[in-house]
Amino acid sequence: MTRLPLRPEVRSWASAQLNGFSQIFLQRHPGCGALILLAIAVGAPNLLGGALLGGAAAWLTAVRRRFAAEDIEAGLYGYNGVLLGLLLSLRFEPSLYLALLILCAGGLSSLVLHPLLKAVRQRNWLPAYTAPFVGLGWLLLALGAPLELTPITTPPHHFQHDWLETALAVIRGIGQVIFLDRPIAGALVLAALFLASWRAGVWALLGSTTALATASWLGQPAEAMLGGLFGLNGALIALALGRDFRRPWCVLVAIPLGACLQPGFAVIGLPAMTAPFILACWLVLATKRCLGLAKPVRSRPL
Repeated sequence: MTRLPLRPEVRSWASAQLNGFSQIFLQRHPGCGALILLAIAVGAPNLLGGALLGGAAAWLTAVRRRFAAEDIEAGLYGYNGVLLGLLLSLRFEPSLYLALLILCAGGLSSLVLHPLLKAVRQRNWLPAYTAPFVGLGWLLLALGAPLELTPITTPPHHFQHDWLETALAVIRGIGQVIFLDRPIAGALVLAALFLASWRAGVWALLGSTTALATASWLGQPAEAMLGGLFGLNGALIALALGRDFRRPWCVLVAIPLGACLQPGFAVIGLPAMTAPFILACWLVLATKRCLGLAKPVRSRPL
């Protein structure tokens, strides 16, 4: 594990914050987290404040509640807060009220995650992944109007359906995990993954490419495919399940499954976010358990 050249107490705080960003992609690597921060600053600087605020609130809540120090430094109590800060900053106009909401959401994400982590380790539950982010995200988006938050309207993108845009869509899919649609931001995120592990970078590329191909086969709208909205879940699925090198079929089944599940959320009126990634992984992992192919649960659930 990479250690930062700082005083112990500062290093612990800085590592936890940076690991919180890298844990979005199921990595524990401060350098990876730093590059992801840079990707946000380059690709969507208006989201950077919300990401930092959400991650800090999640971390502080875990510290004040005296959750396991190893989990805190690993960034497990950070990534859901970062994602919530990004989501709320993307959907609503900045205000003091929004900042307070991000603080509350980040802290609440740690409180929700803590019992889920215990259940994984003590009762052999399925991994939590980004479930706190998705559940709280749906709730907060629904409460936007009652809370009188001002929504941000984003004009639709129009893409030329050619080989260049298709290649860029694979990179956009990796960046869209953290709501970044600029190819340069996706490239920085991909570089961060290669810095953490070359296998992580390869799996992310494979996952985004496979999800894009599946969405094209399903006849999904070009704006969603070329904008990377399918690739993001494919990349996360590959990163999550690609660790089991003995059974690559799990990844090859789960990525198309996630792409098939994604349109269903539009039908029920919910933003998909990372929910297809969670459901596809849960279904595959549950199937492995039923077939007696699952590994014993480790101390780290991600």
